[in-house]
Amino acid sequence: MSILQVNELTAGYGAQDVLFGVSLSIEPGEIVAVMGPNGSGKSTLLKVISGVLSARHGEILYKGTSLLGSSPQKIVQQGLSWVPQEENVFPSLTVRENLEIGAYPVRVDFSNRVEEVCAIFPQLQDRMNQTAGDLSGGQRQMLAVARGLMIHPELLLLDEPTAGLAPNLVQVMLEKIREIAVRLGNAVLLVSQTIDSVRLSNRGYLLSAGRIRYEDRTETLLANQEIKDLYFGGQVR
Repeated sequence: MSILQVNELTAGYGAQDVLFGVSLSIEPGEIVAVMGPNGSGKSTLLKVISGVLSARHGEILYKGTSLLGSSPQKIVQQGLSWVPQEENVFPSLTVRENLEIGAYPVRVDFSNRVEEVCAIFPQLQDRMNQTAGDLSGGQRQMLAVARGLMIHPELLLLDEPTAGLAPNLVQVMLEKIREIAVRLGNAVLLVSQTIDSVRLSNRGYLLSAGRIRYEDRTETLLANQEIKDLYFGGQVR
């Protein structure tokens, strides 16, 4: 059974629909990329799945159970964690305090979990008492993902996790995402506009103007000349 099944999802803001009949699925332990241009609805999709935004129509099944109408806190407690692109850390709180807040929804002893996420992100270990606002951009992004892991999620939703990072840090972050999937067995739904992020995935969906235009194994999707020309400037290799 798919860990996540989205069927004919329609959603938007106010009177304006942004997603139109979107369907996708994710298998346990799989990395799936949703790519597309700005304004295509990628971030909106993650907001609806995580319960931050209500769906107008459609179905979202997490491990066979509907998420529609569930609060974000209840969705987190079921094992689904969302890391937004922006405002994803508390800058005035320390690294440790940010991680503790990440574990709060499941009300567990967080000490072992701090050690677990620091094994993946050792750069955070020596900065436990440093405020998140004083971290570099790459360190803040690592903290955001680490905080998302504090609930031991079975599905991790990542919104542009490499946005704004220096090229060398992009590769570091992508390697960490792969490590998360392999070491922890997490399924990952990854929203991205970068080729390197898409290559990390097992499968990919191309979202354009709120609709799924293409779906395939990643290597097949990136070999599609139309996709290369329209969305990646013909530069995919």
